[in-house]
Amino acid sequence: MSHSIIKVSASAMEQMKQSYAGSLTPAVPQGAVFQAKPPGCTITAYRSGKVLFQGKNAGTEAARWGTAETPKAKKTVKKAADPLYAPPAGIASMSVIGSDEVGTGDYFGPITVACAYADKTKLSLMRELGVKDSKDLKDPQIIEIAKLLIKTIPYSLLVLKNEKYNQMQEKGMSQGKMKALLHNQAISNLLRKMNGVKPEAILIDQFAEPGIYFKHLSGRDIVKEKTFFSTKAESIHLSVAAASIIARYSFLIEMDKLSREAGMTIPKGAGPHVDEAAAKLIINKGEGALRTFTKLHFANTQKAKRLVERKRS
Repeated sequence: MSHSIIKVSASAMEQMKQSYAGSLTPAVPQGAVFQAKPPGCTITAYRSGKVLFQGKNAGTEAARWGTAETPKAKKTVKKAADPLYAPPAGIASMSVIGSDEVGTGDYFGPITVACAYADKTKLSLMRELGVKDSKDLKDPQIIEIAKLLIKTIPYSLLVLKNEKYNQMQEKGMSQGKMKALLHNQAISNLLRKMNGVKPEAILIDQFAEPGIYFKHLSGRDIVKEKTFFSTKAESIHLSVAAASIIARYSFLIEMDKLSREAGMTIPKGAGPHVDEAAAKLIINKGEGALRTFTKLHFANTQKAKRLVERKRS
C-alpha cells in the first residue's frame, strides 16, 4: 500500500481537519487527533504533528499539505533542530524580514506568499495598527490592517495562480517545492527593494524542515544568511504576522476576482461545500474552467465530477 508521512504545525492540522470534515471517521486510533477517509486514501493525524497518508491517492493528498518524509529526511529532522536554524534569543525585538503563505489548503484560489520587513523602530507602530497572528483576525480586520501595512513597511508579494500551479504540479513538482521557490523569490525581491538595508534576521514560517527547504532550492540563488525557521512564527515576530496579513489580503482579493469571473461566490477551504461549488462551476462553464479556478490534483476535482454526473443522471 502506498503511503506518505508529513509533519505539520498544530494550526495546519486543524486546517486539515476542517478540510476533510466530510470524510472524518467516528473513531480514531490511539494518539491521533483525527482520521479521515476521502476517496482512495486514509489520513491519520497524530498529536506529534505527523500525518500518515495511506492508499492509492496518498501521494496526491500529502502533496496538498507538505513534503513527504523519507528515511533520510527523518535523519535531517534531528539535524534541523540545530540552533543554526532556530530563531535567536531576543528576535522579537530585532529588525526582521518575515515570510508566510496563504492558500495552500484551499481548492479554489491561488497560493499567495508575502514577506515583510519590520524595522525594530516600527514594532510599536505595527502593534498600534493591529498587527498580530492572522488566525486571531477576521477577514474585514485583515483587509483594514493590510491596507495600512502596505503603506507603512517594505514588503514583497507573489501570487501563484492556478493555471501555473497546475502546470508545475503536472510536471511532478510538489507543493512543498513550489512554496520554497516562492518564499526564496519573495525574500530576494524584498532585499533588492530595501537598497542595501540589512535585516538582523530572516524568519520563515516553517512548512518544511530547513534541510528539505534548501534542497528544494538546489541550483538556484538561495537567500540563506541569517535565515531561521519556526512553526507558529507569527507569534514570534511581528514581521511574520504582517506577512501573513498581506498574503491573506491578496488571497481575498484574488478570490473576489474569481467570484466575479465565475458569476458565483467562490468558497474558501476544501470541504464538501467546495465540491458543490466546483460542480456548479463545471455545469455553468465546463470542466475546463477548473484549470483556472482550482488546484486540479486535489480530491475535490473527482468529487465535483461525481456530483455533476449525479445531477445530470
